[in-house]
Amino acid sequence: MGYLLALQKTTLIILKVYNESLDDTINTSFKDATSWFVDIIFAEIPITDTVGIPWVLIVLILGASYFTLYFKGINIRGLRTSISVIRGKYDNLERNIETVSDTSKSIKEDGEVSHFQALTAALSATVGLGNIGGVAIALSIGGPGATLWMVLVGFLGMASKFVECTLGVLYREIDSDGTVYGGPMYYLKKGLGEKGYSKLGKLLAVLFAVMCIGGSFGGGNMFQVNQAFQLFEYVTGGEESFIHGKGWLFGLLMAILVGVVIIGGIKQIAKVTDKIVPAMVFIYVTAVVVVLSIHHEAIPGAFKAIFSGAFTPEGVTGGAIGVLIQGFKRAAFSNEAGIGSASIAHSAVKTKFAASEGLVALLEPLIDTIVVCTMTALVLIVTGQIEVGAEISDAQGVVLTSNALKSGIFWFPYLLSFAAVLFAFSSMISWSYYGYQAWSFLFGRGKRTAYVYKTIFCLFVIIGAAASLGAVTNFSDAMIFAMLVPNMIGLFLLLPKVKIELKRYTKAINKSN
Repeated sequence: MGYLLALQKTTLIILKVYNESLDDTINTSFKDATSWFVDIIFAEIPITDTVGIPWVLIVLILGASYFTLYFKGINIRGLRTSISVIRGKYDNLERNIETVSDTSKSIKEDGEVSHFQALTAALSATVGLGNIGGVAIALSIGGPGATLWMVLVGFLGMASKFVECTLGVLYREIDSDGTVYGGPMYYLKKGLGEKGYSKLGKLLAVLFAVMCIGGSFGGGNMFQVNQAFQLFEYVTGGEESFIHGKGWLFGLLMAILVGVVIIGGIKQIAKVTDKIVPAMVFIYVTAVVVVLSIHHEAIPGAFKAIFSGAFTPEGVTGGAIGVLIQGFKRAAFSNEAGIGSASIAHSAVKTKFAASEGLVALLEPLIDTIVVCTMTALVLIVTGQIEVGAEISDAQGVVLTSNALKSGIFWFPYLLSFAAVLFAFSSMISWSYYGYQAWSFLFGRGKRTAYVYKTIFCLFVIIGAAASLGAVTNFSDAMIFAMLVPNMIGLFLLLPKVKIELKRYTKAINKSN
């Protein structure tokens, strides 16, 4: 209660000093101070005279492609095992110490959440508003063909998730009270230290942690609540809505809900996400399926447009720039594979086998990019909501999807609004965990440290709903993308460790059969 009262008092102070002119001043000053960083991260390598691709996206795609080849198509051949792990088929391996190799014995069995809970916690951070609005932006830039490139990126990203989440479990730390601390910060510091690169590992770990904290406040927080509020306001009447101009109130309510959940740590977060994620995906997918069934005659034409448009200039632009920049950049449009954030959630799993959770992580890009984003693309195409070449914002992208659902059943936009709030809420609580893990790595572990971070995070929820974000989200997006630099270095250097863990887990499975 003391925590919530402190949050309420601080919020009232912020609301008294907040106004639009102050927001514009902050935006302008922030843009001037940080534009160099954004420019560096999103610097483009020219493909043609008019088309360029940010170098960070090239690194992500080439890295994911290499991991796919290195592990001989783990994206496909690991799927069956991944589903079996989720179903609990190999739980007996965790209890049979004889099947565990010497290296695996050093991985503490004690974790905080189940395989399914770890998956839903990570999914809750990636299945977000980008799946709703980001797809519309991608298709508006590149046409229906952008969808095929989106699916390809999701497929390749499955291998990146496998690598980073295996390392997350392998190098995690567990306190005496059972609290798990893991993620790139730890495998960069400890893993590279084992290879004789201690100074480099520590430097990369610190860089990752700093950027993860910044990303958690922006793309994982302010952007999510801001877009959820805009959709809610639009669905309830726009300028005539009872909530119009009261973003702070929407943000305050969300901040209280977020605060109640994140105080309990990953266990409480997982208890919420393992219910919210299946529910919100079911609600959204059901609505999309209904609309697709109404327009079923247009589905074959939609697939034809996707495949035929994938290799046109518009399709390439949409796939590479629309999907990857507008989507992946928005911190949940695609899957964050290669960024390293998901390994933080997966590190908390209860297991002795690091590779078991790496295999579970394969399902993330499959669900959030290949399934959810593709279904969004189909419903936008068959309802004729896409105008190729149109410049649209994130908020307008969400509105397009809302209108597409409205063409099926008039009250579906209200359902979408509810799902969007769930998307935003789940993304925020998971990103709060990512940010706190990075915060504790830099500033130490303890209740006071935790409350400081969580209080700041909740305050940013309120600010995000009330402010026009502008340069702030551009900077936070750049920080999330910048996380790939230290993370990718660690992934490439530690690949042999991942291969060893995969062989040991496979051997244990074969022995148990």
